[in-house]
Amino acid sequence: MTAHSSKAFWTNFLGNAPDWYKTTILVFLVFNPLIVLSGHLFLAGWCLVIEFIFTLAMALKCYPLQPGGLLAVEAVVLGLTSTDTVRDEVFSNFPVILLLMFMVAGIYFMKELLLYTFTKILLGIRSKALISLLFSFVAALLSAFLDALTVTAVIISVAIGFYAVYHKVASGGHFHSDHDHSHDEHFPDLHRSDLDNFRAFLRSLLMHGAVGTALGGVCTTVGEPQNLLIAGKMGWNFVEFLYHMAPVTAPVFIVGLTSCVLLEKLKWFGYGTLLPAPVRQILTEYDAAETEQRDASDRARLVVQALAALLLIAALAMHWAEVGLIGLTIIVVQTALNGIVEEHRLGHAFEEALPFTSLLVVFFGIVAVIHDQHLFTPAIDYVLSLDESVQPGMFYIANGLLSAISDNVFVATVYINEIIQAHQNGTISRDHLELLAIAVNTGTNIPSIATPNGQAAFLFLLTSSIAPLVRLSYGRMVYMALPYTIVMGITGFLAVNYLLS
Repeated sequence: MTAHSSKAFWTNFLGNAPDWYKTTILVFLVFNPLIVLSGHLFLAGWCLVIEFIFTLAMALKCYPLQPGGLLAVEAVVLGLTSTDTVRDEVFSNFPVILLLMFMVAGIYFMKELLLYTFTKILLGIRSKALISLLFSFVAALLSAFLDALTVTAVIISVAIGFYAVYHKVASGGHFHSDHDHSHDEHFPDLHRSDLDNFRAFLRSLLMHGAVGTALGGVCTTVGEPQNLLIAGKMGWNFVEFLYHMAPVTAPVFIVGLTSCVLLEKLKWFGYGTLLPAPVRQILTEYDAAETEQRDASDRARLVVQALAALLLIAALAMHWAEVGLIGLTIIVVQTALNGIVEEHRLGHAFEEALPFTSLLVVFFGIVAVIHDQHLFTPAIDYVLSLDESVQPGMFYIANGLLSAISDNVFVATVYINEIIQAHQNGTISRDHLELLAIAVNTGTNIPSIATPNGQAAFLFLLTSSIAPLVRLSYGRMVYMALPYTIVMGITGFLAVNYLLS
């Protein structure tokens, strides 16, 4: 390869990512085989997990699919996992993949209704603390009965709608909802401070909403995938699951919403930024103009979207079908009744979710490495060797820490299977099994908000098109989630230790 072609290869590799980032990824790819050749597969597995987390942390420099995908492919080639294990992980999480493919697209076709509804709310409520509390509470309520990814998709759609309206007006019509920041050059200096404040305003609402999905998602069997798994293993129905979790989830819910208000009042950790007056003026004028220009056809579209939203809520609450299939139904109903029948108009709805769906499959490849190399086994064995009186609290901590760096569904699956096996072997009683099951469920749902790795909804938000627009990076997400992680995590631990005994 000539020097010229080598330079061209280097330019093409990972596109516009900084040179230091490209070099780091190449070092990872060369370093891993050396560890494998030395025979330290366990160490190689942990290195791969840490490297993948690094690609997530640098999501605004380079979308994690490419560097993370290279690491996952290398893991299979090196024998750290197999294609069979990856396939099993993907198939076991296929409902999540279906959800991303179709439900997010279904929400896309509701964007007019969502923007209309939330614009009225935003302009009608002056208190930032009240708006934040409303976002968090509604997200929690919906996530308890629907799905956190669906709720997150709604929140993202609303934020993109607000951002697009303001940015298009203030920058003279230049707006592209993508990862390219070049459109900022069209933004007048006069409005940059308003833009920065508006970004901070939207960032805080997005994070309050994301935390809300965790607050509600932990409470019921349908809130998170692992909840349904744990309920099935324990033989709990919806009401029994809610009852068993309540001693932990109720106090966590209260302190979570209280933290939301306090963070806005105290303006700590990037919260508390108010909606700038010029932005409010633009949104008010936009809403007035839209209302004035809305004709019979526009009103008919809103009615169809509202009916589709009611159908969506009813179908998800009653579990008429798999969540992804419900999303596909919503797509069909809305597009058919609103005359969206051209293929190219349908394609835009899938642009948001499919890159993340691909990334999630790559993530399952990393999870397969964790499974095949038994990376969590030492932690599980250690906790089970402790005295029974401290096991629930230690299970909560261990699940929380592992879920923050891995996938909470996988961690919950591993731990619940282990404690079920211990019960079947006569090692622990049924009563103690129930305490540990509660600790596993709450441990994988609550402390996992510490990083975007732990919950798919947080990872979806990080890699969505709104994240670069409002400058919501991996580090900033961790920083803004920190007070919630500390307060909710400690409350959950105390509840597991004392309220369950």
